[in-house]
Amino acid sequence: MPKRILVTGGAGFLGSHLVERLRDDGHEVVAPRRLEYDLTVETDVRRMFDIERPDLVFHLAAEVGGIGANQANPGRYWYANLVMGANLLEQARIHRTEKVVLAGTICSYPKHTPVPFREEELWNGFPEETNAPYGVAKKAILVGAQAYREQYGTNAIMLLPVNLYGPRDNFDLETSHVIPAMIRKMCDGSDEVVLWGDGTPTREFLYVDDCAEGLVLAAERYDGAEPVNLGSGEEISIRALAELVAELTGFEGEIVWDASRPNGQPRRSLDTSRAERAFDFAARTSLRDGLRATVDWYRSVNAASLG
Repeated sequence: MPKRILVTGGAGFLGSHLVERLRDDGHEVVAPRRLEYDLTVETDVRRMFDIERPDLVFHLAAEVGGIGANQANPGRYWYANLVMGANLLEQARIHRTEKVVLAGTICSYPKHTPVPFREEELWNGFPEETNAPYGVAKKAILVGAQAYREQYGTNAIMLLPVNLYGPRDNFDLETSHVIPAMIRKMCDGSDEVVLWGDGTPTREFLYVDDCAEGLVLAAERYDGAEPVNLGSGEEISIRALAELVAELTGFEGEIVWDASRPNGQPRRSLDTSRAERAFDFAARTSLRDGLRATVDWYRSVNAASLG
C-alpha cells in the first residue's frame, strides 16, 4: 500500500537515491530541506511532524565527512548527530509514527573489532579515535531507539551501512570520503596524487543504489530491536583501491602515500548474514562496476559544467 514517507536528508547523497526509489514504488515522499526544518532544533522537528504526518520515516540526515572533516569537527559532529536523532525519536513517539528506519554507521564499531564485523561486537570497545564522536553519537541513538521500543512500543530499527559510494557523492576534497576524493584527484589532470596514510588499511564499500534497496527491504520486512549491517562483503586495501581507481580513470601519474596522515581504522569488513536472514538483502553491484559508474557520472557532470 502506498504510504506517506518522510526522508530526512532526502536531498543528500543516499537520500536522493532513496527518494527516487520510493517514488518509483508509488509512495508519497516528503524530503524537507534544512531551511524548512533544522533537525537540531526541537521545535522545528515537532513542527515537521505536525505538518507532514508521515506513516514511515527514514532518518538519513547527518553531519559527517572523511577523516579530515571528523578531526576538524568532533564537537559539532557529536552534538548535531546526537540531537537530531533524539529529537526525531521523541516526535515519532509523540505522533505515534508507524515505523522509523535509522541510518547508523560502522564508525560506531570498536577500533579493533574482529573482521568481519558482527553486530554483537558493537559494544566491545571504543571506536577509532578520529571518528569516535560521530560513532558514539550514533550508538547513543541506537540505545534510544531500543529504550523507546521497550517503554513506548516505538517501532524504530537501525541499519549500519558500510562506506557508501556512487553517482552524486560528495566530491569536495575538504569533506569527501576516500572514493570520491580519489576519483576527483585522478581525474583533474595532475601528474601526482597524494593520498593519506600508507595504504594498508582495508575497507568495504557499498554502492548507493544497493544501500537504498537494503533500506526499503528493512522497512518492509524487519521489526527487530538489534542493529543490522548493510554491506557488500567485498574487502579491499586502500592501496589496491587506489590502483583500481587509477585503472578506471586512466590515471598514469605517481601515487604518493603521506604516512604522516592518519590511516583511520585498520580494517573494516562486515558480516552481512543478519541482513540476508532478516530481510533477504544481498548487494548486487560489484566494486569494479560501481566505481566505473561513479567515474562516468563524475566525468559527465564535469563535462556538462564546462560545456
